[in-house]
Amino acid sequence: MAGIRLPDELGERARGVLAGRVDPAPARDAATVALLRAGRPGGVQVYLLRRKATMAFAAGAYVFPGGSVDPRDTDQAVAWAGPSPAYWSRAFGAGEAVARGLVCAAVRETFEESGVLLAGPGPDSVVADTTGDDWEADRLALIDRSLALADFLAKRGLVLRADLLKPWAHWITPRVEPKRFDTRFFVAVLPEGQRTRDVGGEADQVTWQRPAEAIELARKGEIFLMPPTHRTLSELAAHPDVASVLAAEREIVTIMPEVVEVDGEFRLVHP
Repeated sequence: MAGIRLPDELGERARGVLAGRVDPAPARDAATVALLRAGRPGGVQVYLLRRKATMAFAAGAYVFPGGSVDPRDTDQAVAWAGPSPAYWSRAFGAGEAVARGLVCAAVRETFEESGVLLAGPGPDSVVADTTGDDWEADRLALIDRSLALADFLAKRGLVLRADLLKPWAHWITPRVEPKRFDTRFFVAVLPEGQRTRDVGGEADQVTWQRPAEAIELARKGEIFLMPPTHRTLSELAAHPDVASVLAAEREIVTIMPEVVEVDGEFRLVHP
């Protein structure tokens, strides 16, 4: 059978969940952002970071910036420009409070994990440079949750630019996993003047990669991609440039890979 073989250590848990003896872990709302830039000389490049081998979830995998929604991400005090939470609610099939939190988490996590900030002084502007020591102090404060996104933006007189994000996909971690996420995927373009940097934290390596090249590296076994990342990269690889990605019409369909047992072996399968 096609699919990905589960590690042996997940076997007993998978058997228990499938038999109804073990309750699936709740899936936490999360957001992830495929950050794009024009390739050189053309095409699309995407920002990827490799999660440290010590991480409890997706250790060693190359992923997009992202993470769980912080309860404070739903704060209506967050200065906001662009499509309203109602728009994101319809796009992702979520309540407006959850939708607000997802967009805020997308912006916050992108800044935390790449140094790129999708915000500006007004609805038609964007921060040009986030590389100073004061920016780094704020980034670390967001990571350790001593600073909320709303307070961070207010302190700097900035508004979140929801219009710089595009809804892309919706994946839910399989029921047998001990740590699960209900993740909405966004795409965004690296704002002019900003640049990513190696910010450490959960990642031990970062890179800009053409989607097709990342898929080829995974095929050769040189990097590890989780199914949602692999699928998203495959979709991005079909586009000749960033403008084509942004113009793509997307119908967000929820995907939750399932686990099946065949001859005592558990495999992860998805559409």
